[in-house]
Amino acid sequence: MSNENYIGIFDSGIGGLKTLEEIRKILPNENYLYYADSKNNPYGEKEEKELYDITKRIVSRLLNHNVKLIIIACNTATTKCIKKLRNEFSNTIFIGTEPAVKIACDNDYKNILVMATPTTIDSERMHILIDNNKKENQSITLLKCDKLANAIEQNNQKEIDIILKNIFKDKKNNNYDSIVLACTHYPYIKNKIQKIFPNADIIDGNKGVSKRVKYILETNRIKNTSKTKGKIRIIKTRKVKK
Repeated sequence: MSNENYIGIFDSGIGGLKTLEEIRKILPNENYLYYADSKNNPYGEKEEKELYDITKRIVSRLLNHNVKLIIIACNTATTKCIKKLRNEFSNTIFIGTEPAVKIACDNDYKNILVMATPTTIDSERMHILIDNNKKENQSITLLKCDKLANAIEQNNQKEIDIILKNIFKDKKNNNYDSIVLACTHYPYIKNKIQKIFPNADIIDGNKGVSKRVKYILETNRIKNTSKTKGKIRIIKTRKVKK
């Protein structure tokens, strides 16, 4: 495998582009193949078997392009599918995206709100992250943001505002000091969330993912040593209009 091979990245649409943006800041010379699966957005409202079948097909397609590793730029797909994908494709390096609960806890925030899809909130991995990182003096509230990722994918600003109003209606006075965006679509509306909670720090896991990618490339000696800026290719699926 050539070190100049593409890095594969996939998500249910545009969310993972924020992850890609962060990775390129520290790895600008890598080549990237981004798979935007808008057709199956949102992942966070799918049953586990259906989601696994979807992600398995995407991984197979990316491997047909000889990618040197695959980044799952989706919290839901990571929490639900990464173990099975690693077993199925045992010779492939996978890097997942997890809710940045550890970052919030390590930075000693006391009143943490985690925004995520219903599937991510209900996942075993979410509760493991909380159990392993939460200190006694910390409070963590989990908030299911049903349909928010799809509204962001569709750039439906009116729908986004309605959803935010509904999910935050009883939480505006809770004095959160940090809000974890546990879906890669949510950074697109960071400013809207910050306006509702002006005193809270907004946290996502993209910087952590980028550092992990750099580490894995270096330890496996597959980092692209080219001095020229890398290429980006995008594959996009689309919803069938009814």
